[in-house]
Amino acid sequence: MIQLDKKAVFIDRDGVINSDEGHYYIHKPEDFVLNEGIIEGLKLLQDAGFVLIIITNQGGIAKGLYTSDDMNRVHELLIKTLSEKGITITDIFYCPHHDSISSCSCRKPKPGMIFEAIKKHFINPKTSYLIGDSDRDIEAGNQARLKKSIKIQTNHSIIPACKAILNDLQK
Repeated sequence: MIQLDKKAVFIDRDGVINSDEGHYYIHKPEDFVLNEGIIEGLKLLQDAGFVLIIITNQGGIAKGLYTSDDMNRVHELLIKTLSEKGITITDIFYCPHHDSISSCSCRKPKPGMIFEAIKKHFINPKTSYLIGDSDRDIEAGNQARLKKSIKIQTNHSIIPACKAILNDLQK
């Protein structure tokens, strides 16, 4: 029997990890800017034993505005930048679909990316959290039956949400 023994924090990308101010789609490395507090916040979570997983809708791919290769270059920069600060992102899950093109089971607010991560990395949803900046993020976390989903203001520090998760652990 497989043990779901890891605890994770699922984190939205655009507007949470990186600023999306002035851009609807972040698909160029030169447009990628980390939000204030992201390094400190992710370190708090990592030091508390959480696996860090990014889940992100990337509907611009379906719309033909950018390619998976463009997005992968941004993700490579993200991983490298965080790694240089001692932060390990266990995985990045993305949905390349858009409802205006075709339906899927992975585009948030559907929980498909979360379920895929849970299965792949043996994550216990009952000890895991989500941090997002939209109602669709929160709904995905709730549908996946995570312990708690926390909504932050877009392009604001993640630190208060990280501290809320650490406080919740002590209850």
